Amino acid sequence: MYSFMGGGLFCAWVGTILLVVATATDHWMQYRLSGSFAHQGLWRYCLGNKCYLQTDSIGEPPGQSPGRAWGKSRADLRAQGHLYSRWRTLRLKEGKGATQAYWNATRAFMILSALCATSGIIMGIMAFAHQPTFSRISRPFSAGIMFFSSTLFVLLALAIYTGVTVSFLGRRFGDWRFSWSYILGWVAVLMTFFAGIFYICAYRVQECRRLSTPR
Repeated sequence: MYSFMGGGLFCAWVGTILLVVATATDHWMQYRLSGSFAHQGLWRYCLGNKCYLQTDSIGEPPGQSPGRAWGKSRADLRAQGHLYSRWRTLRLKEGKGATQAYWNATRAFMILSALCATSGIIMGIMAFAHQPTFSRISRPFSAGIMFFSSTLFVLLALAIYTGVTVSFLGRRFGDWRFSWSYILGWVAVLMTFFAGIFYICAYRVQECRRLSTPR
């Protein structure tokens, strides 16, 4: 039983770290826009060496939101030329409401997934201790359920992001591809899923021992 829980706890730690890194980094998608390299995450998009919040780009071109500018002057903006015009056209076509809902849903599911994985780790650590206070609660089973919930939430987040990117954003950017933050999300799916499997196996072993023990 403890070997199953040890393996599950290891997978859970790795999965949770990957979830946090994937959610926080800006490399879910990368593409070329008028010959310039760009990439974006759930919170920011980056053009060249400058990054902007996603809320700055919804329905408005870079540099036009209050307090944020592409360059220091109009001359700097004109120097970007075709890149600026192309980015403005793409962002206006995306639509503010749909894009805002898309970002919010993906972020929310990723955060919920990380929270469930963290809760599962806490329950998984508690499963190593024999405390009569929690004798009616199967801690390995509870931890497994939390890890499966984490898997479900991250799958929903990745499904939303993949669907919108392929069917909507991918058509508007040339030479695009998914990047390493997105890949880490899929690796986290496997880690949290296997963590859940390990803890459910530990629960089954615990139940078999309990039923075989004479009362």
